[in-house]
Amino acid sequence: MRTNELEARMRALEWFHSLTVLPGAWAVIRVDGRSFSRFTEDRFDKPFDQRFSGFMTETARALVTELGGRYAYTESDEISVLLDRSSELFGREVEKLVSIAASVATAAFTLAVGEAVHFDARVWVGTGVDDVVDYFSWRQADAARCALNGWCYWTLRGEGRSRREATRMLQRTSVADKNELLFARGVNFNDVPAWQRRGIGLWRESFERPGRDPIRGAVTAVRRRLHVESDLPMKDDYRDLIRRLAEPHSL
Repeated sequence: MRTNELEARMRALEWFHSLTVLPGAWAVIRVDGRSFSRFTEDRFDKPFDQRFSGFMTETARALVTELGGRYAYTESDEISVLLDRSSELFGREVEKLVSIAASVATAAFTLAVGEAVHFDARVWVGTGVDDVVDYFSWRQADAARCALNGWCYWTLRGEGRSRREATRMLQRTSVADKNELLFARGVNFNDVPAWQRRGIGLWRESFERPGRDPIRGAVTAVRRRLHVESDLPMKDDYRDLIRRLAEPHSL
């Protein structure tokens, strides 16, 4: 078989290579740490560790920079990066987007923590900005749910309960029940740091930097930087923030 014929046949078997995000659609790349529950158990404080959050934030910074994202959101061991709907990164090829995103996250976190870890990645696609707003509202709601569960679980474990006992005690308990469990032990969940309950957001912002021109004298230059927000708003205020970041000229 001729080399060019063999190559053509092998290329034809790369079934998903041509799969792309539809033109004009919004895309979010979400990466998740692989087996991070086991990885973090003996290395970080529970239920939350400021160092781990810092590593995830640095990883989110690397992702939003490499992917040219409009917004990145991180909670627990996951990061979501919103791409501009006009982005032509990697020709919008799904294989490229997920493989590069997982590679960037893996490399950034590994370098930050000093140990080898792994991330997987997936693509979420929305047809309108309302879908984008709903997506990030969903992820923030997940952050709040996981934070409450985590605080309850590790509070019980700190009292000497086994994994099975703590899990059983929390089965079929309502949000009110969980809040009461913590309150009875001196923890007001509403006073827990916002980054634990709401996650952390990153986006680019403009700022003015004073300088001096040898001819004009004092001048002000406009620069861009990546803003890290650990006190995100919630509910409607958060939805408004996402809408502004997704389509800054739509409001």
